[in-house]
Amino acid sequence: MERRTQQERRETTERALLTATADLVVESGLRSVTLAEVGRRAGYSRGIVTHHYGSKQALVEALVKASQAGFVPGVDEVEPGLERVLVLVEGYLGAVGGIGSLSRAFLVLWAESVADPDLGPVFRERDALFRADIVGDLEAGRDAGDVRGDVEPAVVAAIVVAELRGLALQYLVAPDSIDPVAAGRALRAHWQAALGV
Repeated sequence: MERRTQQERRETTERALLTATADLVVESGLRSVTLAEVGRRAGYSRGIVTHHYGSKQALVEALVKASQAGFVPGVDEVEPGLERVLVLVEGYLGAVGGIGSLSRAFLVLWAESVADPDLGPVFRERDALFRADIVGDLEAGRDAGDVRGDVEPAVVAAIVVAELRGLALQYLVAPDSIDPVAAGRALRAHWQAALGV
């Protein structure tokens, strides 16, 4: 049996710690997350959690970033422009039905960030980056002649983020109330008609 490298062991440990953190957040919210409980859940000591992340805040920030990595399959392969926004909208909602604990935790934390002074700045930054990506795609689409010239990218980006996050939260709260795949198709058609030339 081949020995794992230090890097592989570190990645395995970090993945286990982030998964344990996500599970705690999904079950009981951020208040249930302690370094000791994360370590216990992941099968490690509290010391290993502190060694890898240093603090609860750093652990939660790592969870937020990890939960967004590759959430919408294929979007990174699409050139910036209108089509990329459409793939994002449809893909984001299409992925909601099968999201794991990391992505569920992201949405729970996003909702909690409204009243949490430590989470607020983290999510303001994440949402600003999300909107900026959409703005960039809309501007690229306008430059390519695929997006109408009178479209206000910042306004559209804010609406798109609100739609995606809001529909995802609705699904988490009441899965029977929404078909995320159908909602993704409908939003794609809406934005194609609203933005396209």
